[in-house]
Amino acid sequence: MARIIGGIGASHSPTIGYAKDTGKRHDPAWAPIFEGFDVVRNWVNDKKIDVLFLIYNDHVTSFYFDHYPFFSMGIDSEYLPADEGGGPRDVPPAKGHLGLSQHIAMALTADEFDMSFFQGKPVDHGFLSPLSMLGDENGPWQGQVVPLHCGLLQLPIPTPKRMWKLGKSLRKAIESYPEDLNVAIMATGGLSHQVHGERAGFINEDWDNEFLELLEKDPQKLVDMRLAEYVVKGGMEGAEVIMWLIMRGALSDDVKLVHKQTYAPSVTNIATLVFEDLGPAPDVAEVAAYREHMGYHLAGAETLAGTYPFTHARSQANFRLNSFLHDLIIPAHRQRFVEDFDALAAERGLTAEEIDLIKNRKWIEMIRRGVSFFMLEKMAAVIGVSNPEVYAAFRGETLDQFLATRKVPIKYSVAGGSKVKEMDKA
Repeated sequence: MARIIGGIGASHSPTIGYAKDTGKRHDPAWAPIFEGFDVVRNWVNDKKIDVLFLIYNDHVTSFYFDHYPFFSMGIDSEYLPADEGGGPRDVPPAKGHLGLSQHIAMALTADEFDMSFFQGKPVDHGFLSPLSMLGDENGPWQGQVVPLHCGLLQLPIPTPKRMWKLGKSLRKAIESYPEDLNVAIMATGGLSHQVHGERAGFINEDWDNEFLELLEKDPQKLVDMRLAEYVVKGGMEGAEVIMWLIMRGALSDDVKLVHKQTYAPSVTNIATLVFEDLGPAPDVAEVAAYREHMGYHLAGAETLAGTYPFTHARSQANFRLNSFLHDLIIPAHRQRFVEDFDALAAERGLTAEEIDLIKNRKWIEMIRRGVSFFMLEKMAAVIGVSNPEVYAAFRGETLDQFLATRKVPIKYSVAGGSKVKEMDKA
């Protein structure tokens, strides 16, 4: 089974990535940043950590206010560096652990956390600043990650207690994963800072020291604090340290402080922290019961003939093909799909198999492969095929045969404008 070896706390200020990318290691003004992360890196390597569950907040780069989730977990095989305005950092993509991410997704959903999930999204400094420091002169850190994005930059946001509860569920999720893995929970953000308004530049090192002490010895006091108290003590943006409560909640009560350092050179008090988890191994019977709890609501659905549940595994494996068809909602993409398909497919990197599936309208084969029906519905609308014609193809029937099984033999589509009127006349 997977084991939680410990927890890491680390600031994610862009200062950190800037220092690394511009070679500031031996500059006295910047050296303390590197020294703190050296300890973290050495601990990660010494403990042979396989996977980091990395908690961060995106800075309105990949997650914009048009759809801004509280908790969104990555279920992808890799995470590319984001362009935050001046071009992406020159760092390699982080490698995702598909099995663990999909397992945790099921677990947190079963525990009634309203999760969302992402793939194909690049990650910004909230994720990359601390992660990139785990590599050394020989290259990047070689482990895998499971990212959890927390939406904290548009109010209202989750409470400290919600973060703590998520951490408790996260522990059960990880310990119930059957693969033999060493896992560390890495919380990022903070410490005290404010980067907007007349209070910009605010730092409170006394509060930062108190926060770290309470996190180790009395985290319940932090759980019970109101968000407004975090803002007053640590700055509006500094309130993101509530993400560290997810990490602490995922650890046992019995932790050993391995490392703690803060350094406040400019606008953010930059911190690194390592806890080792000294708690007992999970009870085997409790783990088995939790796995049953995770699968309770979907047990048996996978056995229904002619039914293909659209799981995270199927979604991730077919993300490129689903994305290609989803983009048919964009007029320019739609026009090229009809008029210049081969060139468009080549540009988007479709394989020969994927091209064949689309060109030859292999509807049921696409469903069996892992294409969402709602992508096929869009494709059908573009090429002038009604929904019942697609349903008939799924069943291996003619349209007339399918319509004969309906109370009213009608055709319809999601197409709009002149397109739908053309289809109605056909």
